[in-house]
Amino acid sequence: MDDNGQMHVDYLLGIAIFLVSIIFVFSYAAGLFTPFKSNSDEVTLLADRISINIVEQTLGAYEPGTSNILNDTKTRDFFSGFNADYEYIIDHFGLNGTYLRYDLNVTMQKSDGTIYSAGKELPMRENIGQTKRVVLLRDENSGNVQNAIFSVRVW
Repeated sequence: MDDNGQMHVDYLLGIAIFLVSIIFVFSYAAGLFTPFKSNSDEVTLLADRISINIVEQTLGAYEPGTSNILNDTKTRDFFSGFNADYEYIIDHFGLNGTYLRYDLNVTMQKSDGTIYSAGKELPMRENIGQTKRVVLLRDENSGNVQNAIFSVRVW
């Protein structure tokens, strides 16, 4: 005969109440951080898509689909005309929708220190999606190739 005064039903009820309270605390704590969630995943995916489109199709030194080898002349022309045709570029890459509009900044820093930059200035308090790619910049006249870092930022 057991004289502890504890029954199996009381023990199971205590464990069930304990587990329910732990689940409640964890679900409440996760809700505390909901206001701090961002759309940075969405804008990062947009930046990835746009960088692939620009690097592999628009500025490619060879046929579309050759990755990371850019034509120096196409690159200079792209950056010089980007700000003049900013609205066309935004529409072309699908960043101007019916309900949402995104802004774009494209930057490239060559290994000799030259920096190309186009698009809007980066905001101070926005979720910015960014993609950086290391590309090769090929001069069609001389055949020289140099490294560059190509950055696309969307917000």
